Amino acid sequence: MKLTDLFLIHWVSYEWKSSLAVFGFPLIHIAVGKDRETGRLLVARGVIAIGQFAVGLVTISQFGIGLISVAQFGIGLLSVAQLSLGLVFALGQFAAGLTAIGQFAVGQYVLCQIGFGNFVWSQIHHDPAALDYFRSLLQ
Repeated sequence: MKLTDLFLIHWVSYEWKSSLAVFGFPLIHIAVGKDRETGRLLVARGVIAIGQFAVGLVTISQFGIGLISVAQFGIGLLSVAQLSLGLVFALGQFAAGLTAIGQFAVGQYVLCQIGFGNFVWSQIHHDPAALDYFRSLLQ
């Protein structure tokens, strides 16, 4: 038996919830892996949710839904993810949102390599309104 095999045997799951709750949700909930009794995937649900799957105001996850989402696949008001869907702001390799920044992006204001939108700044399109908008975000 290898050391990596021992690690995988003991790393079935991990779950922790803070004792402080806000409107019935834990302030912090960390959940990774599967439930030991049911075998179902654990989902972190809390004000701050951390795990493979997470739902909360702020999520840090592989798949996350929250107001602010930092994830591999994220959906939120503000989203930073490899595949990012942000209502107001999306940053990612693939990004979609009102303001979208990404290698491939779709939105109202778009900063990208390849993208579609009303105001696009890319290798092909150089809309001055898009440039002014993104400069204003830095000020």
